[in-house]
Amino acid sequence: MRHHLVAVDIGTTSARAGIFDRSGRLLAKAKYPIRMFQPKPNHAEHSSEDIWAAACRAVRDAMTEAGIAAETVAAIGFDATCSLVARDLDGQPLTVSTTGDASRDTIVWLDHRAIGEAEALSATGHAVIDYSGGSLSPEMEMPKLKWLKKHRPDSWARAGYFFDLADFLTWKATGSAARSRCTLTAKWNYLAHRTPGWSADYLALAGLEDLIERAGLPEETVEVGRPIGTLSPEAAEALGLDADVVVAPGLIDAYAGAYGALAGVSSPERMETSVALIGGTSSCIVAFSRKPKPGRSLWGPYYEAVLPGHWLVEGGQSAAGALLDHVVRMHVAGGEPTTELHGRIIERIGELRAELHAEEGAAGDIAPGLHILPDFHGNRSPLADPHATGVISGLTLDTSFDGLCRLYWRSCVSIALGIRHILDAMAGYGYRFEALHVTGGHVNNPLLIELYADVTGRKVVIPETRDAVLLGTAMVAAVAGGLYRGLFEAGQAMDGGERERLPDVSRAAHYDRDYRRFLAMVRHREELRAME
Repeated sequence: MRHHLVAVDIGTTSARAGIFDRSGRLLAKAKYPIRMFQPKPNHAEHSSEDIWAAACRAVRDAMTEAGIAAETVAAIGFDATCSLVARDLDGQPLTVSTTGDASRDTIVWLDHRAIGEAEALSATGHAVIDYSGGSLSPEMEMPKLKWLKKHRPDSWARAGYFFDLADFLTWKATGSAARSRCTLTAKWNYLAHRTPGWSADYLALAGLEDLIERAGLPEETVEVGRPIGTLSPEAAEALGLDADVVVAPGLIDAYAGAYGALAGVSSPERMETSVALIGGTSSCIVAFSRKPKPGRSLWGPYYEAVLPGHWLVEGGQSAAGALLDHVVRMHVAGGEPTTELHGRIIERIGELRAELHAEEGAAGDIAPGLHILPDFHGNRSPLADPHATGVISGLTLDTSFDGLCRLYWRSCVSIALGIRHILDAMAGYGYRFEALHVTGGHVNNPLLIELYADVTGRKVVIPETRDAVLLGTAMVAAVAGGLYRGLFEAGQAMDGGERERLPDVSRAAHYDRDYRRFLAMVRHREELRAME
């Protein structure tokens, strides 16, 4: 009987695979690295063949660890970053790189080479952009495609396929060029709530009137939970599975995590007051609603990007975990930001705060004179400003390890303040959130979990299945593979429970003051930029 599921998550630096049973229990997990190339500032590239090989290796290793037979696997699902893959008419890699290296056929999601193109598309004011928060980010696919057409006309002329990375993986797995509703709606300005979904006048306005042909794009998308097909014999062999395994439509990684984190919410009403925070290299805030609620700087609303009959909206920080890594790397007392070094810093912060707490009336802030804006890679939400930069106020000549810890602590505070800034903006567009469901790598950082609750004033919910991204992908695979009739049923059946952290109300006034300072720094940064 086929009752196991395989979920594959492609992140920025690694491919991960998880093996689940039909109850949502994670049986085994494996990880394999992915290379990233950065030939120029703001340019980041992958090899899609390297990604596929890493995914296959991770699946084989996870299957071995789980100790299950291939014939027990019902379905496989893929999620990935919103990176762009270029292939020619024969399906071979096409260079996207200024180096001309043909193996570098993928523009990584965090690549910001297309800032100018994003601004030009945003300036058109086309109605399509209303469903992307009123402006386009260089992290979306249309600006990247526009950049490619201008700067790599040789590759454009030879193109037969452009894929969102998750769709590339299902193509490699099945040979089908069908595309997921999730990817095209969220990253390609496809309007799933309209027929046709592609806006011809928008494509012409963008100078991409030949995109449908060059990219091999279909008129229709595959609804999340429907099967794309089954594994091809070649893919089955590479993955260590068999050709009867069903392949689910691909997912944007953050949306897989949002579904995995929120799937156990018991009612549509609670879904409306719950929001997912997927914290990793960057952070994403994802919410579902039964009615569209457009808002500037919020990506979406996207119709049925995951759940049937629901709109999805996303806000986010372009640098979160990446900011903490950067702080560790740039400080003289830091170094390579390993898990062990992060752990030592977090432990020492706990000691410093405990010493301060021992003093009567201490607020627990070990660096009250330090203030940070976390926009070191631009501001995705709520300012929609890829040119925004980070700000640190209050630096001294302290080069000690404790000095690094104080800077790290305030960087964590700034990340949480940035999330509060996003939530406040969403409230202005009609969203009301009582619970923040946190998943991703940030669940392993106790400082961030504490701060998300205390700074935002909201209950933080952490799924017992820590890896909600893989779980959400497995849930979608379970529906595609016929183990459950729909996404809501799969979510309820496979949810592994949760634990909660309530905000410490005694710290509310302290963080309210920090937030006022945070907003003042945003204003002052704009004043400085405006000076001639």
